[in-house]
Amino acid sequence: MNSTVIQLKTTQSPRQFHGVPPVFLSDATMQERKNKVLERMREERFDALVIYADKEHGGNFEYLTGFIPRFEEGLLVLDKSGHATVILGNENLKMAQHARLPVTLKHCPHFSLPNQPMSNEKPLAQLFNETGLSAMSKIGLVGWKMFTATLADNARLFDLPYFIVEAVKQSTHAELVNAAHLFIRGDKGARTVNNANEIAHYEYGANLASNCMLTALDAVEPGIREVELGALLAAEGQYQTVVAIAAAGQRFEKANFYPTYKHLERGQPLSMTTGFKGGLSSRTGFVIADESELPENQKDYLDRVAKPYFGAVAQWLTRIQIGMPGGELYNQVESVLPKAQYGWHLNPGHLSADEEWMSSPVYPQSAETLKSGMILQLDIIPSVPGYTGVSAEESVALADAALQKDIAQAYPELWARIEARRAYIRDVLKIALSDDVIPLSNGVGYLRPFMLAKDKALVVGNR
Repeated sequence: MNSTVIQLKTTQSPRQFHGVPPVFLSDATMQERKNKVLERMREERFDALVIYADKEHGGNFEYLTGFIPRFEEGLLVLDKSGHATVILGNENLKMAQHARLPVTLKHCPHFSLPNQPMSNEKPLAQLFNETGLSAMSKIGLVGWKMFTATLADNARLFDLPYFIVEAVKQSTHAELVNAAHLFIRGDKGARTVNNANEIAHYEYGANLASNCMLTALDAVEPGIREVELGALLAAEGQYQTVVAIAAAGQRFEKANFYPTYKHLERGQPLSMTTGFKGGLSSRTGFVIADESELPENQKDYLDRVAKPYFGAVAQWLTRIQIGMPGGELYNQVESVLPKAQYGWHLNPGHLSADEEWMSSPVYPQSAETLKSGMILQLDIIPSVPGYTGVSAEESVALADAALQKDIAQAYPELWARIEARRAYIRDVLKIALSDDVIPLSNGVGYLRPFMLAKDKALVVGNR
């Protein structure tokens, strides 16, 4: 698929679904999660896991407990018998009673904010001894990152704070291993495959992010301020998994990441991004209505950047399938959008869930197979020197016939949204969407490169 079969045409916008309530994870799902982690511990002969969390890095902890330790650090110690201990600071002690698995609570005021009370203070190593770590022979330390370096011993690299790792070492002579892969690695991680309940849970955020993006796109006009667009990229009081982007013209002035009071001007490039648990939406293009308004040095922007990118998006959505090695999907993107020509360097697709980027099975020569239940962000980022970028990042899941049936039976309203999104992608955008793909967000495949031409989008045309 090349740029000659891509057309910018008058096109209806995707439907937005409003009033979609959050779906809570069931007790059965939470037990299934714990069982998956325990099974992987047994396979690799771990006696216990020490699982770290803070506000930014809480996904693996939250996977089992259902919450993150706001304001503070926190630990979950899970031993191979299934017994769980949470070690929490002052402001999260109350959360132990709400945890989604039975836990023993231990208080570590060192995890609290500076100058908060240090009552009940004990050395952290002593708390670890009380959990039984001193008698164990192999312990996994789980931060948020597994390391995949080629010149390092990845199993011995730890991303937990130094004082925690030191306390573990003081409490035991066990072998310490980075065990984040038990949660997030594409070929074996417990978190990489979701059931119907989990997909319904995460679809809430994906739907919300795409609603925000579509609303913000419709609001783009010369004179509107970045902060006004930024406000549209927030919704329902939900925690955003990324820094919201509403950036016109020159970005990162004075190292600033955030929307400002800058007014949009006609002819400027514009980038917008928002994300919630389960999904991210991102768009980049120009604040113009017609190709004639492109900068003189980018008059061929559509043919040089936007259309080839959209062709790669269409290829990704068409070719992806369950059982495909991640390396094959990588090659599919490379075949239509060569890295050497289009300057992308990150993984063209990655897993997401509670965080925006969990890990990715999509990399060169990857043998990690794509599985039913994976939630993926379509994330290809071209960078062509001298040209404004382009993006249409959205969230999908892979689902085989059995999982699709489970979703349709348990969540018929969700299934109706999925079918409507599929129909839009196939019938309006003319993308031959893979039968294995269930779109979780409303903007999958929708790209409006000229943001003032609100009735026009790129579609697949006839040869």
